[in-house]
Amino acid sequence: MATVKAQLMNARLAPRKVRLIVNLVKGKNAQAALEQLAFVIRRPAEPIAKLIKSAIANATNNFNMVASNLYIKDFYVDEGVKLKRYRPAGFGRTREVHKKTSNIHLILAEKVPGLKSEAVKKKEEKHEHKIDVQIKSKTDKPEIKTELGKKDKTRGGFMRKMFQRKSI
Repeated sequence: MATVKAQLMNARLAPRKVRLIVNLVKGKNAQAALEQLAFVIRRPAEPIAKLIKSAIANATNNFNMVASNLYIKDFYVDEGVKLKRYRPAGFGRTREVHKKTSNIHLILAEKVPGLKSEAVKKKEEKHEHKIDVQIKSKTDKPEIKTELGKKDKTRGGFMRKMFQRKSI
């Protein structure tokens, strides 16, 4: 069974909030998950939908899979790096603020293994009817012979006229 991986690293979203949305679509058909995310009014919904679209595009373009045959096999969120910022506190001190980031990992798999798109099948049929073409090498050029008394006139054009004028 073929799988396709996609990941979104260091998304400026808290992992706990992203997991709420990820758990909604885990195990669903990829197209159905996109439809469900279109109606979710949460900030992580947009980047997650974008990640699913990217994984579907990778599957169709790189691995010749059919988009309707894909489902979300695994979808998990890890904590990324924390951005550390400071804000003022009482008595002239500072407090540290941790801005959390998320690493989102997605694995798509095929429901029916080995199903290829029609465009790929057509390309394979075209390759079967391919005609062999013979390529001539550069050494097979015909030789041009000149008579013994005449010189070969290879120079010509405007520059020859300009610099070989006779004064009359």
